[in-house]
Amino acid sequence: MEFEPLNNMDMEFDIGSGEENDDLDINNNGIDLEQDVDYDNGEFLDGGDLFGDIVPVTTDTDADLEPYEGMEFESEEAARIFYNSYARRVGFSTRVSTYHRSRHDDAIICRQIVCSRQGFHQGRDRNSKRKQKRPRAIARVGCKAMIMVKKKDTGKWIVSKITKEHNHELVPHDKVHSLRSHKHISGSARSLIDTLQAAGIGPSGVMSVLIKESGGVDNVGFSTVDYRNYLTSRQRHFGGGAQQVLDYLKQMQAEDPTFFYEIQGDSDHSAGNIFWTDATCRMNYNCFGDTVIFDTVYRTNRYRVPFAPFTGWNHHGQPVLFGCALLLNESESSFIWLFQAWLAQMSGRHPISITTDQDRVIEAAVTHVFPDTRHRFCKWNIFREAQDKLSGVCQSHPNFEIEFRKCINTTESIEEFESSWQLLLQRYDLMENEWLQSMYNARMQWVPVYLRDTFFAEMSVTQASDSINSFFDGYVNASTTVQVLVKQYEKAIASRHEKEVKADYDTLNTAPVLKTPSPMEKQAANIYTRRIFVKFQEELVETLASTATKIEDSGTVTVYRVVKFGEEHKAYIVRFHVFEMLANCSCQMFEFSGVLCKHILAVFRVTNVLTLPSHYVLRRWTRNAKSGVVVDDHALELQSTSKESSIDRFNNLRQEVIKYVDEGAKSSQTYNVAMDALKEAIKKVKTSKKHGSGVAPLGNLPNGSNGEVCSAEGNRLGQLQSCSADEKEKKIEELVNELECANERCEVYRENLLAVLKDMEEQKLKLSVKVQNVRLSLED
Repeated sequence: MEFEPLNNMDMEFDIGSGEENDDLDINNNGIDLEQDVDYDNGEFLDGGDLFGDIVPVTTDTDADLEPYEGMEFESEEAARIFYNSYARRVGFSTRVSTYHRSRHDDAIICRQIVCSRQGFHQGRDRNSKRKQKRPRAIARVGCKAMIMVKKKDTGKWIVSKITKEHNHELVPHDKVHSLRSHKHISGSARSLIDTLQAAGIGPSGVMSVLIKESGGVDNVGFSTVDYRNYLTSRQRHFGGGAQQVLDYLKQMQAEDPTFFYEIQGDSDHSAGNIFWTDATCRMNYNCFGDTVIFDTVYRTNRYRVPFAPFTGWNHHGQPVLFGCALLLNESESSFIWLFQAWLAQMSGRHPISITTDQDRVIEAAVTHVFPDTRHRFCKWNIFREAQDKLSGVCQSHPNFEIEFRKCINTTESIEEFESSWQLLLQRYDLMENEWLQSMYNARMQWVPVYLRDTFFAEMSVTQASDSINSFFDGYVNASTTVQVLVKQYEKAIASRHEKEVKADYDTLNTAPVLKTPSPMEKQAANIYTRRIFVKFQEELVETLASTATKIEDSGTVTVYRVVKFGEEHKAYIVRFHVFEMLANCSCQMFEFSGVLCKHILAVFRVTNVLTLPSHYVLRRWTRNAKSGVVVDDHALELQSTSKESSIDRFNNLRQEVIKYVDEGAKSSQTYNVAMDALKEAIKKVKTSKKHGSGVAPLGNLPNGSNGEVCSAEGNRLGQLQSCSADEKEKKIEELVNELECANERCEVYRENLLAVLKDMEEQKLKLSVKVQNVRLSLED
């Protein structure tokens, strides 16, 4: 079955009341019913993410995490994972059963998630020629336990029916990891497996190490048989589809010379990883490569395909792609190879920050390849692992999960986090918990309060998303194979491009509603993309309910205490450098997201800063973030060596000219230099057309104020060809002297210009001081 992204479209029909016979009525509801999915091939639900974004969005404050009718989820997958998490606590396994598709857009709109012992196995047809290799134990006993979730018009999923009673014994907590839907080979365990395998250690030895590392066989989460099946499955699924992927990559490279792919080691793709990227990915990185997410969520055994994209955020806050990889070998050396191959294609420019799964092998590779890049662990994956490590605590103390999330996400200072963490451990008697201690030791790489001084392109410091940047969300799922990946990859690319085009259109063709008379708001509306402006506007409006009180003034630096009305106990400190127009806030929102916080904007309001200083407008968030940006030099070199068409040459030149104009128009000085260089370039192009592929030897002459200087110098150089050696030497000496004189004049002009600019700046500062003194006198 091919997986399609779910579209949030209007429903023109009722799915049903939730009664049993509603599931079978396909004649009146305008829906198609598809029968129970056979999960004997291993397509069971993986352990859920108890602490991530998939926690049910309910209006009830009850936190017992028991499913009930009316419970809402953000997505179908969130409902699946929650029910599987509930099943783990209770002691049974789950699987996906029947589902309905809309006849309007073929999207899934209703899903049953059942106990794995639901229904009965059908006996094999006696006339069948296939022989059963071995008799199977009776696993299905007709259990009725299930939940049914339906998609609402809002896009959320609601529990419409639930049955909690089971007709069989439940599994004790210490045995629940043996149930099929709860078996999970974590990313760290798989990395350790790869490392041990590379060292020549056999399966029994690998399992011994895993048991020791996990603190007992019950904590491993899978058996030796599961381990062997995992290895076999990875080789089979990857090897079977790798040739199809390689054929696709070769075809793409033949059609587009800027497309690049590489296989680790030799051409034997059964042993090496595959990486690919293209000109669009490089251009995206040129614009938005300040922060990178290496998404390895598809490595987990929930997924058939070991897929790992490099992604980021564009100027609309949408996921954007920088490159992709298929991972067969997950050793440290393989990740180092992958990061180096990717970095080489991104012009060797290191990102400011990178977000990955918490994996010691990946961490070592990041440290090796990106030594100066801030490395963050994804909270989504950490909370996912917490489900297994802290399941007993959650079962005994339903409020623990809420307090745990609050400690991580809402603390606003290091002191507040440290205090909250210690109280949490003491309250639930977890002072000796080894996993929590290891997470505390790594707190600087995943707790937001330690990371807000670094740019991650997220709009909030304390409420940062717990989910990883899912560029392929909705296109790659547990049933996607490598063979299907290519098709889904192209669909995802097309869909993301369409969404970016729509966001561009909305930004350029619809005017936002202004909420204040502030000139700064109008300025931001004309600069930022729509989504970023909305965030900025929210912060600006908040200043109307905030007060900024001066608490210190040294003459050059003024310190303000900013509080919101009604929240005087939560104060933020803003240090404002008057002359440089620089401000920094204790919340560090600008450092983390690149958008000014309400606290700095409140200070700007009381100091009459009416427009945004240019150094507080990040180009990557503006509507012109991609204008004048071209692919890197490597891509241009590839294009120049290929048999490009006139259209390709036209597009390449046009992109370079846009970039040239953008740089040349920044000041009058750069404008004059750009104009002179452009006139000389035009003459060279005309000469090249006359002489074929050759270029007239005009030499490296100084740029004149007009084209006549270049023409005169060219004529004088032409006369040298008919002179004797002494005359040539004399004329060359004269030209050198003239060049030195020209350089001296240019230097004088430059010094005079700098003096004028310096004088203007001093006058500006004096006026600023006078204005400040007048303001202070008026206040007194």
